This record gives sequence, C-alpha cells and structure tokens, in this order.
Amino acid sequence: MPELDVVVIGGGVIGLALARALGRRGRQATLLEAESELGQHTSSRNSEVIHAGIYYAPDSLKARLCVAGKQQLYAYASEAEVEHARLGKLIVATSEAELAELEKISQNAARSGVSDLEWLSSSQVAALEPAVKAAGALFSPSTGIIDSHSLMSALRRDAVRDGAEIVTRSPVLGGAVTADGFELRIGGAAPSVVTCRQVVNAAGLWAQNVARSISGVPEGSIPGQFFAKGQYYVLRGRSPFNHLVYPVPVPGGLGIHVTLDLSGAARFGPDVEWSPSVDYAFDPAREAQFCAAIRRYFPGLPDDALLPGHVGIRPKLAPAGAAAQDFLVQGPRAHSVPGLLNLYGIESPGLTASLALAEHALGELDTV
Repeated sequence: MPELDVVVIGGGVIGLALARALGRRGRQATLLEAESELGQHTSSRNSEVIHAGIYYAPDSLKARLCVAGKQQLYAYASEAEVEHARLGKLIVATSEAELAELEKISQNAARSGVSDLEWLSSSQVAALEPAVKAAGALFSPSTGIIDSHSLMSALRRDAVRDGAEIVTRSPVLGGAVTADGFELRIGGAAPSVVTCRQVVNAAGLWAQNVARSISGVPEGSIPGQFFAKGQYYVLRGRSPFNHLVYPVPVPGGLGIHVTLDLSGAARFGPDVEWSPSVDYAFDPAREAQFCAAIRRYFPGLPDDALLPGHVGIRPKLAPAGAAAQDFLVQGPRAHSVPGLLNLYGIESPGLTASLALAEHALGELDTV
C-alpha cells in the first residue's frame, strides 16, 4: 500500500488552500477530489464576494478569519494575477425603521475590527446608485469580488509547485485510524488503499459523511449536517449598478442582494430554502418572491428582467431557525484522534477567509 504524508480530502477552495499551505510548510500533500473537476460545489456556486467581515459575531472564527483573510486574499490575488475587483458594497435601509438595524450592523462591524464603514444619506445613495431607493446606507469600501475559478487555479498551481499531488475522480469510500496514522479506501476507475500519517477532511458538504466513514473517529465529535439551498437570478441586459447592493439582513441569511461579476453583469440572490439533500434543481416558481424582495430597494426592476442563474448549497451545522453557527475546525484536541483535522460548516465567508483559515486549521492539526 502506498505510504503518503498528508491526504487532503476535498478539492474546493479550502482543500486547495490547505494543500498550498502544507507545501509552504515543506509537507507533501496528496489532495483527493471525488469529482472529475475541482471546486464543483460550494466553491463555485456562490456570490464570489470578498467579504469585509461585517456581520459575524465578534471574536468568532468567521469574524477573525474573514477580516484577516480579506487582506491576505487581496494581496494574493494581486500577486498571483487572480481576477478580482474592490468594488465596494452598500447595505441599504429601505425605510426609516431599518436605519436602526444599520446602526447595529455598524457597531457589530466595529467590534469585529472593520473600521472603514461610511454612513450615506438617501441623497448620497442616489448619487452613487441612482437605481437604488434607500432611506440611508452603510458603504463598505473593502468589499469586492473575485473569480473563484481563477483563484482555485492559482492555488492549485502553487500547491503543485511545492510538491502536492492533485488527484480527481478519487472519492474516499472509507478508512480506519491505525497505530501509525490512517488507512483510506479510494474509489474511482482504479480503486486502491493508501496509508498516510495525517488526514485533512475538507470535504465541504460531505465532511460529516467522510468522518463517519473512517473507523475510529468518535461519532459524538461529528456535528449535525444540514443543507441550505439558495438560487440566483441574472439581470437581463445592462446592469444599472456600480457596486454590490445588500438589503438589511433577514433571518437565516443576508437577504436577496445584488452582486456583480467581473464583466459587470448583475445577479440577484441567494434566497434560502432548506433541503434534505444536495439538490441543484432550479425552481422557477420562486421568481415572484425574488421580484418582491428586489423591488424594495430597486423599484425599477422591469417585468421579465430575471433570467435563471445558478443554485448553491451551504453546509450548515444546525437546522432552520437555530442560532447562526461558527466555522468548526476540529484538530486532535477536539476528538482525540492524532493526525486528523476536520473542517465542518465552512460556508460564507469561507472563500474570503480561505488563506487565513488554512493557516489556522493547520495550527490545530499540529496540536495534541
């Protein structure tokens, strides 16, 4: 059986960031991805936003790693020639009553280390975004967008340069904790069994399934597994927006917001629909709900202006109605399995936090 150093399970942006970080530490990473291509799920089915770190609970991993990761990601994107743009974002109050919510958001952001938010009056909003109707807004100049596929290509290039092996079509079917590390059964066209010193479980939506399949991982250490489905619509024709535009957050998410891609096209979403499984089917019946939510801040949305976009799934650790959960990064201190690192619930702002999250997670792997 081949003996490997570190096996990273999952070839999304987090798995690739971890493989890159391992290589920078002089470790030999073997990344196993079940699909035929990298990043086919959460990593590419999102808004591609570089978040500022505004909404998350102060001192949470999401807040700390988003604020740190944002700076690292901008620097890396510039250095590695990853397509991105620092566009800025407006968080808009559509009524006087919502201005109080903006104040709470501003205070939360300040406690999390985000110090660059600017207050905008209704007339200032109109000057920046004439199509947007708002009683006022917060402007976040450090929010931006990034091409997630370009980012993953750069991370892959760096990881391979530093010695990583990237293998697609290689699902991990199961395994066991051994005296010297781990034994893993790999499926695909040429099934095999490999041994390794350490395992990094970055399987995203299926991280819990992977953990359960490895004999010796305590069942009680594996959190709940829930799926929040969100779909996007694309605006037909030329976009009237110059910045990202978000409403005041709603329970369960940030509301149906406007994001722009690097060509300037506008898309709206995501909404939130809890699903019992990973299901990417688009539901055209939700268009009326989208239109009603969008017209609260973009009253000029024409009829028949929305085209079906993509669907994404967020890996959640608690069901609908439960309190928001933080990233869960489990090293040996948490589950008592030497050499095992599990990453659970890595949803937004995982893309933004990816570089900082990789360094933090490897620090947990090295603990005993």
